[in-house]
Amino acid sequence: MTDPIADYLTRLRNAIMAKHRVVEVPASNLKKDITKILFDKGYILNYKFIEDGPQGTIKIALKYHPQSKVNAIKSLTRVSKPGMRKYTGYRDMPRVINGLGIAIVSTSKGVMTDKEASELKIGGEVLCYIY
Repeated sequence: MTDPIADYLTRLRNAIMAKHRVVEVPASNLKKDITKILFDKGYILNYKFIEDGPQGTIKIALKYHPQSKVNAIKSLTRVSKPGMRKYTGYRDMPRVINGLGIAIVSTSKGVMTDKEASELKIGGEVLCYIY
């Protein structure tokens, strides 16, 4: 596998399309940070890190509306790819759907949202857009 972040986003996207309640993803520190951001921003219901074997897994409970069964995540888009990295400064930070969505940015201070990176005045690699 050459792009583990794209695999992570694809597993989430496929589970949402199939209306699954829980999805399991192989763990890494970057994926754990992205999962924590998704939970803090209310895109997923809950998560659990399971340490089994050398790598471990992340169990993610997806969030659906109780009556209409619509998922909280409408779109997951990978921005920076291994073949073409996308970096941005804090002044040129992307706005996803005019501020309604989030961009996840990998900075020198860790993985954070676009708004947090702008407040700290640091740029970095734009990993993905979520709304």
